[in-house]
Amino acid sequence: MSASDATSDRAAELASLIARYQASYYNGEAEISDAEFDALWDELRDIDPLNAVFSRVGADSTDGFPKARHLIPMGSQEKAASPPEFLAWAEKTAPARFIVQHKLDGASLELQYDEGVLSRAVTRGDGLVGDDITRNARRMKGCVARLDLPFSGGVRGEVVMPRAVWTERFADKANCRNAANGLMRRKDGEGTEHLELVCYDASASSDDRYFRDEEAKIAWLRARGFAVTETVAFATAAEVVAYRERVAAERTSLPYDIDGLVVKDRETDMTDLRRTRPERQIAFKFELEEGRSTLLAVEWSESGATYTPIGVVEPVRLAGTTVRRANLNNPDMIRSMGLRIGSKVVVVKRGEIIPKIERLAEGDAGGEADIGYPSVCGTCGTPLRDAGTRLYCPEPACPKRLRHRVEKWVSVLDIRELGASLLERLYESSRVRRVADLYTLEAAELAAMDRMGELSAAKVVRNIRTARSLSLAAFVAGFDIEGVGETIMEKIALARFDTLQSLRAANAEELASVHGIGEITARAIVEGLAETAEDMDATLAAGIVSIAAPLAEEEAPLRGLSFCFTGELAAMKRNEAEARIKALGALAKTAVVKDLSFLVTNDPASGSSKNEKARKLGVRVIDEAAFLALLADPASARDPGAAVLPAGQGELFGDATK
Repeated sequence: MSASDATSDRAAELASLIARYQASYYNGEAEISDAEFDALWDELRDIDPLNAVFSRVGADSTDGFPKARHLIPMGSQEKAASPPEFLAWAEKTAPARFIVQHKLDGASLELQYDEGVLSRAVTRGDGLVGDDITRNARRMKGCVARLDLPFSGGVRGEVVMPRAVWTERFADKANCRNAANGLMRRKDGEGTEHLELVCYDASASSDDRYFRDEEAKIAWLRARGFAVTETVAFATAAEVVAYRERVAAERTSLPYDIDGLVVKDRETDMTDLRRTRPERQIAFKFELEEGRSTLLAVEWSESGATYTPIGVVEPVRLAGTTVRRANLNNPDMIRSMGLRIGSKVVVVKRGEIIPKIERLAEGDAGGEADIGYPSVCGTCGTPLRDAGTRLYCPEPACPKRLRHRVEKWVSVLDIRELGASLLERLYESSRVRRVADLYTLEAAELAAMDRMGELSAAKVVRNIRTARSLSLAAFVAGFDIEGVGETIMEKIALARFDTLQSLRAANAEELASVHGIGEITARAIVEGLAETAEDMDATLAAGIVSIAAPLAEEEAPLRGLSFCFTGELAAMKRNEAEARIKALGALAKTAVVKDLSFLVTNDPASGSSKNEKARKLGVRVIDEAAFLALLADPASARDPGAAVLPAGQGELFGDATK
């Protein structure tokens, strides 16, 4: 796999993890710590800074409570994990004065008032709509039910659990934030009296000038009886950096958990606050916690055909948990660090569930023994191949590899009811050893094998046999060719290798000539197609899955064009928009790149990184109305002077026909 392909795959993996952990966080079941999540976020930002995940907000709110819209969208904040990143933001935004607040580690809540009376309390949810938990909020300390003036608008705060309360009553929970999230969403409201609401922002519904500035907001909140977050003001960015160092050193003695600072421009900018990601404030996070330990052993975790090294280390306390195992990624990482058993190492809780060995500790004496590598596949006995970035079994008929392919197919097609445990029993019984075997299953044998009952078995078979017409890219991706995902196959198809026949007829040199496809990936495609040919043909012969015919020229008016979406669309979800342009022959991309045709955003004048890069590269930037007009008249996409340009934005556009 080429370096660019590996980076693309890692970016996709990180984006998937971030989406998963955001969903669990906003729905009160956080799976990892903030430090781990931030490491995921930072790694993705380093390798793919314009990934679509950075324009998304939160997750769908949980079921069971009435839904309510926020008065102002509760967008996510830009993050800085180091002084240089913060200083770059400060130089770009150039506030006359910095307002700095503790970034509380809890759950966001918006209190909505009508003429001074609390009407509802809404969780963050997806940033636009959240859960109405008013009954629970009224029981929290710091929730003011009636104001001393007829204010209509919103008050923002963080629901937190004091450390003392967590230690005394809820130490069985992983941390204060998890305990607070769980209590605030209890249907019976039990325990919510142990929570506190600490506020940091306010806005009037019909008066953007109600508050003079951010300092005035805090004073107003305090005068109304709200508990407010620690807030200080500084004249220079250097003072903010120094303050962060002091707070980081003292944070363990604070009554609440905090994971950084929020830095704002003193001047209130309501237009900015309504953006999905406000530009005039930033979360200035604390440095990741590091621990020094000793590498005791290396174990090799098996996933499909791949063997991944996991370091066993002397127990070390990090981010509130005791770490005994740490990720080592691949053989090249072990070699590049010069690791040996007994080496002194620095462990960091990165964004994966298991932490990571970051580097050798300063002063390491070199360890005591070399690290042993497995040499043969534990399943089929084939000698393993060490490709540097991957240690794996190269045997095409390896049972473990075949099983992983079936699991990948089920995942790509999203075959409901066919869970991991049932797949395992089908494989172990030798009933399903290749993808095509799935389409020969009968309800009676499933019912007998899994004791699931005839109705349930019939439902599984019905889901398997649901007719599906897949794009060539999705079909090939489902057969788990190493390093070859749907995005790579879309590039291949757009280069006119758009049928299974033409793809099989191509050699590695021809595929490597496609823009963005390297020689290693091209060889992997050719070898993978040969390896899976019999299974692919048998799967198609079952008559349930088919490959959609490539669009004719008149059916693909957007062929050769590409789109990237950022921010929220009102008329449709992003995946629907991507499906619409793909149906017209275009390609959906997750980043602004040199050959991108259109960036679709509802804030074309924004100074966001995607907009700025689009301007720099001459990419056309259009709003949703223009995008909908383009769908109605696809031919206009190739006319730089057509009326698909948002009003007043003509100077932003280059030639979309490239």
